[in-house]
Amino acid sequence: METWDAIRARRNVRTYRQDPVADGDLDRIAEAGWRAPSASNRQHWDFVVVTDPSQLQELSTVWRGAGHIANAAAAIALVVPEPADERTELVDQYDLGQATMAMAIAATDLGIGTGHSAVGDQEKARAILGVPEGYVVSYLLGVGYPADRPLKPLLKPARRPFEEVVHHGRW
Repeated sequence: METWDAIRARRNVRTYRQDPVADGDLDRIAEAGWRAPSASNRQHWDFVVVTDPSQLQELSTVWRGAGHIANAAAAIALVVPEPADERTELVDQYDLGQATMAMAIAATDLGIGTGHSAVGDQEKARAILGVPEGYVVSYLLGVGYPADRPLKPLLKPARRPFEEVVHHGRW
């Protein structure tokens, strides 16, 4: 798929087929996150790729919006060190957003869907993933083949009108 098509086809997928995602494809998706830009090239992130169904089921309980993780073929947890200050937290979260989008687009390019989730219960998430103290499991990215419809460019996405969102020169 061309990059522009992958950007237009990417959508949040919350229902997945039971087909596994190949290890090579999971590595490629994770590599896209690894290659994402980060402030001052700090790369504070770590990614934990999970494919064990019981572990995915447990992860689905760390946030009220993480239920889709239970039925995903895999999930990628995005982890950063506990921030030293508010600015570090802000920058790290921005960097994780860039990594998440890079992974989502890479997955879409492979015909694989993704759906992101926050993490509420840090203690539980760290225990499930074996993440040491001093780190925050910020987000989960469910990964799998969409159950409802294949990924293809959306011609009329459910978005605010382009003309209302994009301003040139001034608001």
